[in-house]
Amino acid sequence: MSEPTNKTITIDGREIPFEEGQTIMDAALAADIYIPHLCHRPGLSPHGSCKLCTVEVNGRSASACTLPASSGQEISNNTDALNEVRKTITQMLFVEGNHFCPSCEKTGNCTLQAVAYHLDMLDGHFPQFYPRREVDASHPGIMLDRDRCILCELCVRASREVDGKDVFAITGRGTDARLIVNSESGKLVDTNITTDDLAAHICPVGAILIKEEGYEVPIGRRTFDLHMVGEPGLEPVILRKGQHSDEH
Repeated sequence: MSEPTNKTITIDGREIPFEEGQTIMDAALAADIYIPHLCHRPGLSPHGSCKLCTVEVNGRSASACTLPASSGQEISNNTDALNEVRKTITQMLFVEGNHFCPSCEKTGNCTLQAVAYHLDMLDGHFPQFYPRREVDASHPGIMLDRDRCILCELCVRASREVDGKDVFAITGRGTDARLIVNSESGKLVDTNITTDDLAAHICPVGAILIKEEGYEVPIGRRTFDLHMVGEPGLEPVILRKGQHSDEH
């Protein structure tokens, strides 16, 4: 007798199907179930660095973006305990960089900001680090503001896996970790990155910006001005280059 072809997992009491090779995150997104995340994007290799997508799988903690879905998994996602941990992680991301939403050109299109709203984060809680990090404006079309980098490595993976250029990398460990540019000078101008590259648009915060486009979409009409980050079916909008919410 052949094995059943319908494979399912259960997330917060809801049974959903999955396909062979999918992670829990893949299956959840396909079923319009939101699991908070920053370092994950469909089509890129899973990374598991931000830990926002930590869920409880049969009573044990795991990253939803890296753990393969398996029949019979009982998964807790939207719980008070998990969301409180996620809020703490988000607060730490805010204070470890310079994220001042009212004056940031990424406001309304920033996934970190949207996640903070989703988790009811009202303040940074921890003392602000105010790091001094290098800003690279050498490229004619792209600016790199490391003050806002959250080390998600989305730009690293996008450049390697989609653009085929290997422009970015992370060096150092712990508090010494930082985003670097793979050129002899260490400057963006001496790489082959272009404004058409996915790596130039995928940053979930405001660390990589296209020059002269900061306010083409007015505040109030941007993606997360109009939508909540956990809204069903929003992932394709978030992935859209430039995240221009007035295009749909």
